[in-house]
Amino acid sequence: MIETIAERIRAHAFHPLQPDRRTFTVDRELGVPGVADLDDRDGLMRALALRDLVTVAEVDAAAVARGLNDADLHVRSLSAAALGVARATAASAALERAVAEDPEPIVRSYATIALGEMGATTSVPLLRARHASEPDPDVRHQLELAAAQIEAGAVASDAQRDAFLGLREADFGRLALDAPAPDFALEGSDGRPWRLTEARGQWLVLVWIFADWCPVCHREFAELMSSREAFETAGIRVATIEAHDSWRARLMVGREIQPALWGSREWFARAYTERIWWPHLSDPAGVVAARYGATPLTFAVHAEFVNRPTTVIIDPAGVVRFAYAGTFWGDRPSIAQTLDMIRDQTFDFVHPQRLPAPA
Repeated sequence: MIETIAERIRAHAFHPLQPDRRTFTVDRELGVPGVADLDDRDGLMRALALRDLVTVAEVDAAAVARGLNDADLHVRSLSAAALGVARATAASAALERAVAEDPEPIVRSYATIALGEMGATTSVPLLRARHASEPDPDVRHQLELAAAQIEAGAVASDAQRDAFLGLREADFGRLALDAPAPDFALEGSDGRPWRLTEARGQWLVLVWIFADWCPVCHREFAELMSSREAFETAGIRVATIEAHDSWRARLMVGREIQPALWGSREWFARAYTERIWWPHLSDPAGVVAARYGATPLTFAVHAEFVNRPTTVIIDPAGVVRFAYAGTFWGDRPSIAQTLDMIRDQTFDFVHPQRLPAPA
């Protein structure tokens, strides 16, 4: 079964990684960062392959660990990710070798994330030592996070594993405009559940963000914090969604460590914990992202496969009025533009730098 999964991954023509740093996806047709084709199947392929690898890792971690030696970087990175989701601690030595020796930053990154998720306490010295010598800043960031996650005893959740195991191809699609928004319930970074129907009777904005290392996401958070009065006066609710497990979602809002890539160590943690007024939701495995067109694992940004940047506006009756899936990490309306769309009842925004759709 492992070879069947690996062969399926190898046979797929993924968009390439950039030729220099190898940590960003480049559109194969346009030769620029991003993925222009909204019907592209890279994210679907990765997500379903990861589901299948997690299924195997639950009973035969050694078989999945052999994928860390495959010639294909996608087989290696997805094998590493699966071992973390399955908390396959028996594979920690193989993951440590990948962290120290794999030539691809994205594989080193996922092997690092996996050690953090499985709570590999014996790997902390390696993670700390590698942090001092790792040449890629994005991998260094993951090394810092993994060591902190292990020391906090915050292993990958059962909810994340179950979400991956339950993924189906039918879950992936795009929202239909002027149709009811699919209901969902997710856990917030504060540990409280949140359901879409809670916002019925008010306008609602859903914003899919990437991760704590994303400067665009932090700018959006700063904009939201400064716009609270405007949103509340207009009767508009907001929820941000992250296709990560709960520990990473808490990290994004300052409830865990404050990593070096956050920039100002004096600003984020205090400002976030005191001023975030909206729910920041954890979407493990990106199940809701898949249904809403913010396809998880679409492309690599900063040595991590992430969802499409997506903004959705839902009216008080629960009907989708705007569903914008971006073509790269800076491609979507700003918070101010989103607020203006609702005020003006005009939902025709197109980002000036949006990548052109394939012919």
